[in-house]
Amino acid sequence: MSIDSVSLYIGIHTLGGVVMIFSSLFFLVVFLPLLLVFYILLPNKCRNVVLLIASLIFYAFGEPRYVLIMLSSILFNYIMGLLIDKGKQSKLLLVITVAGNIGVLSLFKYTDFIIGNLNNIPGVSIPLLGLALPIGISFYTFQTMSYVIDVYREKVVCQKNIIRFALYVTMFPQLIAGPIVRYADIETELSDRSLHLNDVHFGAERFIVGLAKKVLLANEFGKIYDSIVNAGQMDFLSAFLAAVAFTLQIYFDFSGYSDMAIGLGRIFGFHFMENFKYPYEAKSITEFWSRWHISLSTWFKEYVYIPLGGNRKGMRRQIINLFVVWALTGIWHGAGFNFLLWGLYYFLILVLEKFVLLKYMDKWPNVCKHIYSIVIFIFGWVIFASDKVEVFTSFMNGFFNPATGAVSNNGLYMLSTHFIIILIGIIGSTRLPIRLYEKLFKIEDGKIEEGRSVGAVIFADVFLILIFLLCVATLVGDSYNPFLYFRF
Repeated sequence: MSIDSVSLYIGIHTLGGVVMIFSSLFFLVVFLPLLLVFYILLPNKCRNVVLLIASLIFYAFGEPRYVLIMLSSILFNYIMGLLIDKGKQSKLLLVITVAGNIGVLSLFKYTDFIIGNLNNIPGVSIPLLGLALPIGISFYTFQTMSYVIDVYREKVVCQKNIIRFALYVTMFPQLIAGPIVRYADIETELSDRSLHLNDVHFGAERFIVGLAKKVLLANEFGKIYDSIVNAGQMDFLSAFLAAVAFTLQIYFDFSGYSDMAIGLGRIFGFHFMENFKYPYEAKSITEFWSRWHISLSTWFKEYVYIPLGGNRKGMRRQIINLFVVWALTGIWHGAGFNFLLWGLYYFLILVLEKFVLLKYMDKWPNVCKHIYSIVIFIFGWVIFASDKVEVFTSFMNGFFNPATGAVSNNGLYMLSTHFIIILIGIIGSTRLPIRLYEKLFKIEDGKIEEGRSVGAVIFADVFLILIFLLCVATLVGDSYNPFLYFRF
């Protein structure tokens, strides 16, 4: 999945326009500072309105007309929630709500893909609709559906204040790339939250860490991946380096964005769930998926797998349920056979683990479990990244065709010039950096935040400010600033 470097300082291009992202200079030096000034100065009762207006501006920056689609989704789900709460024809209304949400999502995300494949049939020529994908539609659609389902299940109280409900859906920190926030998780905070210094401080720290992941690491791995794939046929070393580069890029890109979203949410008084827990440390693929994109895995478990019967109706039904979940997980990521194949790949691996491998893996040394997991998820990212048959073929030739050779001059050059950054990325994807950070800045006396002294906090803040300035300087000097997950 080669991402074109068509970035501007204020955002990145999409089919519909320009998207404001957190790692853009416009967001960092204009949008966020102005919003914080208004948010802090205005009374608490005005803050939901301020945040809602800011979120709509944030979204409209990419393509104003698609704000109407999101607002229509908000109004539709708000009204259906109210009707379901009254208890009359609730099941029918729930079916209509789910069908309506999935229908709109499918119209924009999958219609042209289906038409394009039908046009491959001789004699079939259906005009493409040419609809641009509204940014973040998969995320806010899943959020609104989860809300209505939870109202039907009586797990949450129906929200009658449309401003609060609209803020839940549009809240810009998690709007375009998650994490997928369930209404129950922030129900109380939508109506009652305060601005606390500790939350602002923690949020700023978390935001800067995520920004550094994105700007200093993910973008560099994206350049490595694009350079190798765009060069054409790959030898084994080049294919391996490209696979590792994409593996690191997508982790630092998406986990960095999640860190920034969680940090921004905390600044404004919201506690979003963790979305990543060092997934590349996993010792099985089952464990990997309990650590990667946790909000999505939780959503599919809660709203698809368990309602289908989960593992309560025998092995055969459980396998069918897993097939449905992973097929949907694949196509949720995009309209492409690579995404469907990626989802089914993990379905097969997880079924194999659940019913065969895990019985024997307990006896494996931890290093063998870890190597097994690494091989599986790196190959999975090769499938995910291969949005064109030519890309997948190039990878397969590089890995398995002896005629391509083991090592080329280009492969050696890429390894020698990028070895250090790749090593940093590998280490950075583990717990080691955070452990070193916590050990470095932890001092015994004068505790004010989670066991740290005033001196330790100041030292840490100076360090993070320097990292922030380095990120800004990098953005000023480099227009390459893609974001992989905005399309979903």
